[in-house]
Amino acid sequence: MSPAAGVNVPLLGETNAPASVPSAVFNVATSIIGAGIMSIPAIMKVLGVIPAVAMILAVALLAELSVEFLMRFTHSGETTTYAGVMREAFGSPGALAAQLCVIVTNVGGLILYLIIIGDVLSGKQNGGEVHLGLLQQLFGTHWWNSREFALLFTLVFVMLPLVLYRRVDSLKYSSAVSTLLAVAFVGICCGLAVSALVQGKTKTPRLFPKLDYQTSFFDLFTAVPVVVTAFTFHFNVHPIGFELAKPSHMTTAVRLALLLCAVIYIAIGLFGYLLFGDSTQSDILINFDQNVDSTVGSLLNSLVRVSYALHIMLVFPLLNFSLRANIDEVLFPKKPLLATDNKRFVILTLVLLVFSYLAAIAIPDIWYFFQFLGSSSAVCLAFIFPGCIVLRDVHGISTRRDKIIALVMIILAAVTSVLAISTNIYNAFSTKS
Repeated sequence: MSPAAGVNVPLLGETNAPASVPSAVFNVATSIIGAGIMSIPAIMKVLGVIPAVAMILAVALLAELSVEFLMRFTHSGETTTYAGVMREAFGSPGALAAQLCVIVTNVGGLILYLIIIGDVLSGKQNGGEVHLGLLQQLFGTHWWNSREFALLFTLVFVMLPLVLYRRVDSLKYSSAVSTLLAVAFVGICCGLAVSALVQGKTKTPRLFPKLDYQTSFFDLFTAVPVVVTAFTFHFNVHPIGFELAKPSHMTTAVRLALLLCAVIYIAIGLFGYLLFGDSTQSDILINFDQNVDSTVGSLLNSLVRVSYALHIMLVFPLLNFSLRANIDEVLFPKKPLLATDNKRFVILTLVLLVFSYLAAIAIPDIWYFFQFLGSSSAVCLAFIFPGCIVLRDVHGISTRRDKIIALVMIILAAVTSVLAISTNIYNAFSTKS
């Protein structure tokens, strides 16, 4: 199907009216603001405020450029998917590489979200340190508010109805609510930080990183995968973009969404770091589990966690669209469109939910996922693959400027990922020894 003929045709096969730019902005923003937002304050602690802000803006700019590359080559070819663009550039191996990276990134994202929801609702035990969840704090410890049961209830009554939609645009209202919840999360953190500042309970944040015997220069690169993961939404570019009336609308939607998300990330990073200082955890929600002296403070802490958990619940369905499509294309390349086969659609959806649930119960910590995804599949989808497509230039549309940007993008992504992985491996073995 050519882009000209299929620009209004959803990837799952329905023929509804074109989606609007505002709905695309909300869907893109919801795809971006997922689990990464909670680790941005820790990035501020590691890098210092000025380098962290610079990194957030730089990664957002590179993400905008990589999406522009992707969509330009998509509309110059005969495909409507990320894997299709890679197939046109590098053949079947390229398509398979893109599909596998989308599957790994999205499956990891689904598991991440469920782990976070479980932490918020049912708490977490880290060694000898115990953090109670909202349900335990409100009702005490019972079998029905255990991690296993709370996640199962959430999957059945919240996730399942949303993931059964066949069209991305159907989630525009839940995405709008999700984005507003993210803004509320930032707003409450801002209020708490200002209140603490007035009371003299905050410490002056470091503007630049502090390098000592505990933190080396190479340790700073471990922050890069977290920011990359926080801005990796490329797996949803095609499902969202091809529901719009004009290709140019997607460019507008992406730019607006990236601007909104960059502002949200910088705000939550600054306020979270200002609020907790050097005690900022890799998961800032753990900080909000701390006891406070006032009823209002306890209420605000609970609101922060509730707003974030609800936000994650509404982000979860968006990952299923591109994930389902890529898994179906890999497993059933000759089958008809997924939306036309109800049995295959429902079975694949349920299998993904069950697998994510079991993995979230078995895996206790999210930080390993951030490091792995941001240094491997996420960085490939966000920067390396789009850069390679531009350099390959099968349609002869890349300018010299495009190729320079693409080459710089690939080199930066590869070098920082290798340094981050090497530093993490070295630190792991150093800790054991």
